[in-house]
Amino acid sequence: MEEATNAYQAALTADAARYLADRGIGEEEVATFRLGVVADPLPGHGRYRGMLAIPYLGHDGHTLTVRFRCLEDHDHRALGHGKYNTMPGDPPRIYGVDSIHQAGDEIHLSEGELDRIILRKVGFHAAGAPGAEMFFGRHRRMLAGFSRVWHWPDPDEGGARMAAKVSRGLRTAASVRLRAGDVTETYKAGGAQALYDLYEKEKSK
Repeated sequence: MEEATNAYQAALTADAARYLADRGIGEEEVATFRLGVVADPLPGHGRYRGMLAIPYLGHDGHTLTVRFRCLEDHDHRALGHGKYNTMPGDPPRIYGVDSIHQAGDEIHLSEGELDRIILRKVGFHAAGAPGAEMFFGRHRRMLAGFSRVWHWPDPDEGGARMAAKVSRGLRTAASVRLRAGDVTETYKAGGAQALYDLYEKEKSK
């Protein structure tokens, strides 16, 4: 996995960099989170050619696994893949376990990897779940030691399902209500202050 991360990071394309920049993820974040593109697939990765590579890094910075995000605007399922893709047999993981090791009493939890990058960019210790259907008991146990888990669910049906899962499994969970879209959309609309304001509003309740 480390070899794959190095190869894909070195192959980041201008189009992928623009896609990330449009989501508020600049050169510093690209380097920190070692994002890349599958230009020359390693064995077993052929189906992910051209996709964004999102490495899941351990607390020591080394790669545990890689997930892939298709950058094309097409019907992903009709072409035999998802918008986001996990390697066969790879168990769903929490993205950003370094924050679990670095956070104090509180931690933030996003829905998705790229939203987690935005939360880290603005200064929150944050982890990311890869979606409502892939948040399991073992993930809740990883967050159980925090006095507060601030969850940032997407303002849609999937986000509501995940919020219910998180709140049922963690007594310390509290949701930050997003109204202008997901974390990334909120950041794009109002910058870091828009996220801080939502957090402070919930914290003051």
